[in-house]
Amino acid sequence: MKVLVDTPITIIGSIRQEVLSGISDRNKFYDLKRKLSVFPDYALQTSDYEFAAECSNECRRNGIQGSHTDFLICAVAIKNDWEIFTEDTDFFEYKKFLPIKIYLKK
Repeated sequence: MKVLVDTPITIIGSIRQEVLSGISDRNKFYDLKRKLSVFPDYALQTSDYEFAAECSNECRRNGIQGSHTDFLICAVAIKNDWEIFTEDTDFFEYKKFLPIKIYLKK
């Protein structure tokens, strides 16, 4: 695993769950769980879920569908002025209608 030096990283619980889900090998699961434990979870608020619904509705009005988790990521990132670290190309579609920032490798 490559270490991101001087880059603060925060995740939300649903991301942690998504990353860990589907790992059938217990040793690999616990190894990744241990590695992820260094990243703090952002404490979600009711307003984050409500804003995520607004983001979803905005994209949907414009013909873009996405998962609830994706829009929760967008909402929290917008609220905190964070960049989203992802290789999921769906976020480039959301960016057309939401003021998200996507972390690009430098």
